[in-house]
Amino acid sequence: MIEKQKGCLAITMAITALVLTVWTGSARAQTETIPVAKHYTFGMLLSTLNNPYFVSIKKAAQSEAKNLGVSLLIEDANNSSATQTNQINTLLARKVDALLVNPTNAKSLIPAIRKANAAHVPVVFIDRKTDGGKAIAYFASDNVAAGALACKYIVNRLHGKGNVAILLGIPGASATNERSVGCDRVFARNKGIKIVARQTAKFSRQDGLTVMRDILIAHPTLNAVYAENGQMAIGAMHAIEAAGKQKDVFITMIGSGSAEQTDLIREGHIALSVAQQPGVMAAMGVEAAYNKLASGMLFVPVPLKIDQAPKAR
Repeated sequence: MIEKQKGCLAITMAITALVLTVWTGSARAQTETIPVAKHYTFGMLLSTLNNPYFVSIKKAAQSEAKNLGVSLLIEDANNSSATQTNQINTLLARKVDALLVNPTNAKSLIPAIRKANAAHVPVVFIDRKTDGGKAIAYFASDNVAAGALACKYIVNRLHGKGNVAILLGIPGASATNERSVGCDRVFARNKGIKIVARQTAKFSRQDGLTVMRDILIAHPTLNAVYAENGQMAIGAMHAIEAAGKQKDVFITMIGSGSAEQTDLIREGHIALSVAQQPGVMAAMGVEAAYNKLASGMLFVPVPLKIDQAPKAR
């Protein structure tokens, strides 16, 4: 009986050993075949960082990249298309996995974008785009609609008749082109609006101040200003207030929704801002590039809608 029990025990131990061997071997095989998540490196190319708007884009992109475990290389082109082209070439040579591009110029950057396409590096446009080359996604506000909204306010406030100055952004940038188109369409339908000045202030606060100062001297009967970004609007505001014209001239702008700009609107220094969300653009751009690389699918999250029952009385 004892010998029989010993025999059963030996068999049981042998079977157990065999099962353990098979299980550990299988587990090892499974472990070896599970793909390890790849670490991605993205390049972000901004037209300038000498502007709070683009600093917001940078910070939001860095935050989202950190959440996703992505390394983010950020380049500042200082509003130079030649510099940005060289930066793209350098990042491609470094074998980055994706490019997030805020183009300095809609046409000048086409060859660089096409080079990225040829290298099969996904491109995402942030805030601006080029007129050629391909991107997997483009995150921006509707600039044409924004320009139309800002200028429709001018028409309504002036009751369809008055003298207006337009402060243009950087020549050739898609945002400049589109914001101008939206505004021009509105003014074209309102013949009583006279555009007395149309000058670039390069999306710069200092240039907005300088250009506005000259416009006020040349056109003392000015009624309104349309600025294609918040920095130019703030510069123009300082020029208008320094000339004592704040009661005669009001400003509309395409803004960033920053705390500074919100305060200026609340205090009445600027009449209207059509605000964008640069941080949202940047975060969505990083997420789109990551999802495209990780799953082969471009995922763009649609905002959720919450329907809540009224509180019980």
